Amino acid sequence: MIAHGDFFVNALGRVLAYPFCMRFVLGFDGGGTKTDCVLMDESGTILARSQAGPSNPLRVGFGAAITSIRAAARQAFAQVALPEGATGAALCAGLAGAGPPESAEKIHALLAAEFPESKVQVCTDLDLALAAAGDGPVIVLLAGTGSFAVGRNTAGETARAGGYGSQIGDEGSAYDIGRRAVLTAMHENDRSGADSLLGKRMLRELGCADWSEVKTRSQAASDEVFPRLYSVVAMVADWIESSTESSAETAARNSARGILRAAAFDLASLVENLAERLQLRGMPFLLAKTGGMIGRCKFLEEQLDERLRSSFPKAEIGLLRVSPAEAAARLALQLLGPGDATSESTKRGNAAGH
Repeated sequence: MIAHGDFFVNALGRVLAYPFCMRFVLGFDGGGTKTDCVLMDESGTILARSQAGPSNPLRVGFGAAITSIRAAARQAFAQVALPEGATGAALCAGLAGAGPPESAEKIHALLAAEFPESKVQVCTDLDLALAAAGDGPVIVLLAGTGSFAVGRNTAGETARAGGYGSQIGDEGSAYDIGRRAVLTAMHENDRSGADSLLGKRMLRELGCADWSEVKTRSQAASDEVFPRLYSVVAMVADWIESSTESSAETAARNSARGILRAAAFDLASLVENLAERLQLRGMPFLLAKTGGMIGRCKFLEEQLDERLRSSFPKAEIGLLRVSPAEAAARLALQLLGPGDATSESTKRGNAAGH
């Protein structure tokens, strides 16, 4: 049986036998729901993209995080027919949960063992967000399993808001929306003795018979329960109003929209707090949205953009210049300079996750 490290030695050997000793890098963007991966050659050409499970070590554990990164790398390599035998490559893993120095150091050590012939850089998802936004003043709003905003002002100063985790914050995130939706549905069951239409759809999504079962599952593994309900709330909120719809359908849509209005308010508040700190109010800057929630619900996007445009009329509201996983791959390219050694100060800065 081939050891995990041996697989990647062989895989990187095949990759790096490209003509003229072309070298290759991997970029990973990992969060509480999924891990995106980009395989890129040293000219900056993207050869493959792949996706695997979650890799936030503080949510799913270090073993599960490395398993997801390994799976994403395997999928990326499998997409490209690459020749045999070269050496030297690099990877950058930008992970939610890699901010604490001890977490970053442990991930770095595990990745170094998993990819023994690669230079390894570890940073946070916040670092990737800024790298993916390009130069100049910017605020990046991430709305996914968790939520945060990170920004840079005209003086190059950086700051963040939110990102405190589900136990304390993550307001407006998929986790928070799912939690609110479950609470709303349970309150309706308490009031009427029956499940609302929204509640029934959430129970069906989770494969649960009743709210007692939902409670038990969420106490055991809340990350596997609440974030996946965002898709249900988003779908119901986007139902088109009709003169023939039932009162139950109207109530479900109104309930879903109420939850998403509150989420839009919370997400916009993250940006407003950060803009105040970075002194970007009234200034032109890029306001980029990213994360698994973005682009999946018309109603939420309308509510969020309306609030953001009102607060920041001079901002350019849009998406990141490149995906975070591509930004990670481009950061990995920077490790492929002349010589193989990365300075100890750089390693320490990367491990600390800034």
